[in-house]
Amino acid sequence: MSLRTITTGIAAVATLTAAAGVGYVVGTGSDGDDRPPTGPPIALANADLVATASCEELLDSYVDRALGQVGPYGWGGDMPVFAMESGDAGSSDAMSSGVERSAAATSRSTSGASGTNVQEVGVDESDVVKVSGSLLLRMRDGQLLAYDVSGDEPWLLSTTRLDDARGNDWVGDPGGELVLVGGRAVVIGSSGDGLSTTITTVDLADPTAPGVVDATTVRGRASAVRLHGDVVRVVLNNGLPELDFSHPDGTFGEIRSRLRNRSLVRDTTLADWLPTVDGRPLVACEDVAVPEDEDLPLGTTTVLAVDPAAPTTRTSTAVATDSDTAYFSTDRFYLAAAAPGWRPWTDCFDCRWAGSTATGTTPLFAFALDGMDATYVASGEVEGTIADRWSMDAVGGSLRVAVGPSSETGNFNSVLTLREEGADLVEAGRVDDLGVGEEIMSVRWFDDLAIVVTFRQTDPLYAVDLTDPDSPALLGELKIPGFSEYLHPLGEQRLIGVGQDASLQGVTRGAQAALFDVTDLTSPRQVDVVRYPANSLAGAGTDPRQFTWLPEQRVALTVVSQGWTGTTGWVSVLSLDDGSMTNRMVEVEHGTDVADVRLVPLASGKVALVTGDDVSFFTV
Repeated sequence: MSLRTITTGIAAVATLTAAAGVGYVVGTGSDGDDRPPTGPPIALANADLVATASCEELLDSYVDRALGQVGPYGWGGDMPVFAMESGDAGSSDAMSSGVERSAAATSRSTSGASGTNVQEVGVDESDVVKVSGSLLLRMRDGQLLAYDVSGDEPWLLSTTRLDDARGNDWVGDPGGELVLVGGRAVVIGSSGDGLSTTITTVDLADPTAPGVVDATTVRGRASAVRLHGDVVRVVLNNGLPELDFSHPDGTFGEIRSRLRNRSLVRDTTLADWLPTVDGRPLVACEDVAVPEDEDLPLGTTTVLAVDPAAPTTRTSTAVATDSDTAYFSTDRFYLAAAAPGWRPWTDCFDCRWAGSTATGTTPLFAFALDGMDATYVASGEVEGTIADRWSMDAVGGSLRVAVGPSSETGNFNSVLTLREEGADLVEAGRVDDLGVGEEIMSVRWFDDLAIVVTFRQTDPLYAVDLTDPDSPALLGELKIPGFSEYLHPLGEQRLIGVGQDASLQGVTRGAQAALFDVTDLTSPRQVDVVRYPANSLAGAGTDPRQFTWLPEQRVALTVVSQGWTGTTGWVSVLSLDDGSMTNRMVEVEHGTDVADVRLVPLASGKVALVTGDDVSFFTV
């Protein structure tokens, strides 16, 4: 089977005029006013999202929802809340029918053209390293380093220090990630407090002397960066505003404190709720859609599109809820409106952490992508929780979602298919009872197949046939100790799973890599396993960009680390031959720099090893 190309049966919107009749058309914010411009009310596809008639009405919608969430201690009502991160509020029939439908096969997948291991073919993702021909770029401590990798050894061409829009350097702040398009690098970096994002465009016509074309600092946290053709899209999250709340003191302290805090909320402006540039909202009022469901997390999620050839040309659209569970196909953007999950302090925008905090149903909003524009086209909801972007996938006009249990489901996991019917995302089919009492650890989607791994004590691996989206079927399952946190296809009928080994009682023992044969989907098999040292971790479990598959050599490269203090990082070189794996461990890095180790395939056939302080060629 060839590389998968994601397509949909819903035609892309041809023109903005046509789109306005069926959906929500984004616009470009004005640079001339202190507040977003207003315009004609947008036409929304259905009542799940509401268009406000004015900026005043938009602000009122934020304030009205916020007043119910503020108490004498600030956000959280009557009890004090200590936020982890600034801005966050804190069947048998199917089995029996599968024999006749066991011809589904995995897709072949490799790293993208820029060297990054991506979720979707044709949709590049930001990373700390990118390549184009003989040029390798990397971010390190707020510096963009350019290397020539055409010779016997990588050669450093230039070092460019990047500043934010106010001239402050990034020293001490997260190091930033980049995408590469049209001879330009677009670098996205976060401020030290995680509340602002700087988008810097660098011209690489002469890589020995790169030139900064534009640097724009936006108040809002970047949670995802994608490249569609020559358009860079950044998902920005703005949670509850940071306000100077008072705290109770004295006999009537709670009453006075509550009244004062509610007054602070009433005095907020749109600049407190929307992403801003130099204090002015980045998104126009008419381009912010308000969910009808007032129980959704309060805040704003914005999709900002940037043209690297003209970086001050931007379009934006927003939904008045805070969620960082966003999935991009080649022509769709899906937002799962669930509260952001727990996130440790990190400079990785798109890594996999704990899932969403949804407790019942999860609303889904779909946007069509066309050039710089995003058009709201459909919405719906699923009962259950959606852990992360890897739990969603779109192909052939069908959205497929893996959901975990919630208060509205049984204690099991499910795979659902949905299709666009007019302005609605309608459930077409489903498979339930996957991993009863267990948690989804990883999902991998193919044209007509889903592989789902759950875990509590053993690792059930489920093969779900999606050939007919209206009638998905569980084909087979495999129960083994441990679990896979990341799954990667190795051509036809083979998968590798990287995760944790575990005892039969469910106690994790250290990282492992497992090779699976899914030739017969009714009876998937684990054909080999490599176990790493005790208490080790596989980097690809949280950051799939630390996994590289070299199909010509039949070699998988993955980063393994061990130790909370004195951390050591290795590259595990897994060579595949006749259904077995051999492993060679190469020590490459230590400390926090282990998280930035990358193995990047080059056009020359070589592999670049990027560590904290060095770029070298790695011997496979």
